[in-house]
Amino acid sequence: MTGVATAVRRPRSGQLIAASVSPRQQLVGATLVLVFILAESLLVQLLLVSSIQQRATQQKAFERFREDLARGTAPVGPTDASGRELRPGSPVAFLEIPSIGVRQVVMEGTTAGNLFAGPGHRRDTPLPGQRGVSVVLGRRAAFGGPCAHIDRLRAGALIHVTTGQGGFDYRVLGVRRERQQVPAPPSAAGGRLILATAAGRPFMPSGVLRVDAELAAAVPGPARLLDSSTLPASEQMMAGDPGTLWALALWLQGLLAVLLAATFAWHRWGRAKAWVVFLPPLVLVGLATSGEAARLLPNLL
Repeated sequence: MTGVATAVRRPRSGQLIAASVSPRQQLVGATLVLVFILAESLLVQLLLVSSIQQRATQQKAFERFREDLARGTAPVGPTDASGRELRPGSPVAFLEIPSIGVRQVVMEGTTAGNLFAGPGHRRDTPLPGQRGVSVVLGRRAAFGGPCAHIDRLRAGALIHVTTGQGGFDYRVLGVRRERQQVPAPPSAAGGRLILATAAGRPFMPSGVLRVDAELAAAVPGPARLLDSSTLPASEQMMAGDPGTLWALALWLQGLLAVLLAATFAWHRWGRAKAWVVFLPPLVLVGLATSGEAARLLPNLL
């Protein structure tokens, strides 16, 4: 009787699941879990983690820019003190808008990745404070949303910018949306600052919103290395950065590998042990993957 009882002994839960689920069903299930993890990681990245990252990056950039100002090495053009082209992400200005509480270091470059750190200066325009029209892009909602409230600015509001050439006070001319009239160009001795971000509701852009501000007495600046015809497409307004696709593919493979290992452990070890061991790497790899995916989204979100 003991032998019969042993022969009909109930299988363990992991064995029962493995026997009842076909390989095709396991693949479909793993794919759905992968998509779910990626979607949830992207939401967490955009709504929570990105703001924390942006604040930390801004603090480091502020310390670096303050040191550059003290040493007299802050950039005043498209090249650094050694004559080399500025690296994307280099701090070039400090932007203050008292009426809406904005205090941000402006970085060089406007790709989606550059704007993770804060507002970005378009490289085909002069630096703020210089003659001509300077353009600064900033995000509407993600990564701290530094330009979330520029639509509240009214004519006459102060925008103060500090660069390697000094401090400059711009006065807002107005806020405009797509297809609204563009103000007349600045005078030969004046300067214009355009702040641009996504129009519409957060994460649901309906175009580009711009704030025009005027500087009566601007300073001359060196010639730019780029113009509107040579600026890369990834640095245009509302552009994503397809150059990150290779990195995204690698992280997706890593996420899939961790997920498959977790599925195997689920059947072998049981639910509790699998969660304890694989939840931390799933979260870390998921966030890294979503960080690369965020670079594909429009740079003004």
